[in-house]
Amino acid sequence: MQAYSMARDEILKERWESVVAHLSRQFADGDPLELDAIIYLVGLQELGQIHRKFKKDEKVNLMHIAICRLLEPFGYYEFDYFDDDGWPHYKILEQLPPLKAGEQSILMKEAIVHYFLEKKVIV
Repeated sequence: MQAYSMARDEILKERWESVVAHLSRQFADGDPLELDAIIYLVGLQELGQIHRKFKKDEKVNLMHIAICRLLEPFGYYEFDYFDDDGWPHYKILEQLPPLKAGEQSILMKEAIVHYFLEKKVIV
């Protein structure tokens, strides 16, 4: 079982590095993007209003949209509806278990890798 876990961790690490490299080339002139920046980009992608400026509270909402969308395949959230301004809303299906910071980071990286595999950005 240990070997499976290590192999799985290595695959996640390689795929994560692939996502970071791809997005960093596309959006940051090759400077490696941090996890939060990638979550923000997912929020922008999901909202679809890429060519506009966002206020600080809207940026927080973009991050929330991204987290909901990223964790949807894991059964934590479900898409509910779009509001009149085109913002997606999600409902909570299951509370996230209490996670340490490192565990949260791994969960989000897994979710982001899954998202970009689904979108065929990485293979």
